[in-house]
Amino acid sequence: MANWNFLTNHAHVLLCVWEDAEARVRDIATRVGITERAVQRILQELESEQYLQRERVGRRNRYRVRGDRPLRHPVEDHRPVSVLLELVRTRRTPRSHAQRPAARRNAGRRAARARSRSRSRSHSRSRSRSR
Repeated sequence: MANWNFLTNHAHVLLCVWEDAEARVRDIATRVGITERAVQRILQELESEQYLQRERVGRRNRYRVRGDRPLRHPVEDHRPVSVLLELVRTRRTPRSHAQRPAARRNAGRRAARARSRSRSRSHSRSRSRSR
């Protein structure tokens, strides 16, 4: 099965900051599944393109997402980024990021076993008919 996502790491980082303006780079990296350095680079890019405003508070940064900025691709640039962020906002009873892939893997395995059993049953039926 192919390993891909509908949203980019930039969208994932922006969503994390949207949900928690004081999130640490380490926490964002863990949640998104990328390195801390990649998160830092993405935050810099989002800030340089004015999707984020950074404010220094003591030794930490606080970010404010500019939800009025348009999405970047021509297919969706008629919509502000806030529409996307509201759409994928964390659900009320969140599962941890680590639980989701295992749940998907197990569901995939169960489906594969069911298909295999179904094929073996239909194959044995067709063999008994042909005799």
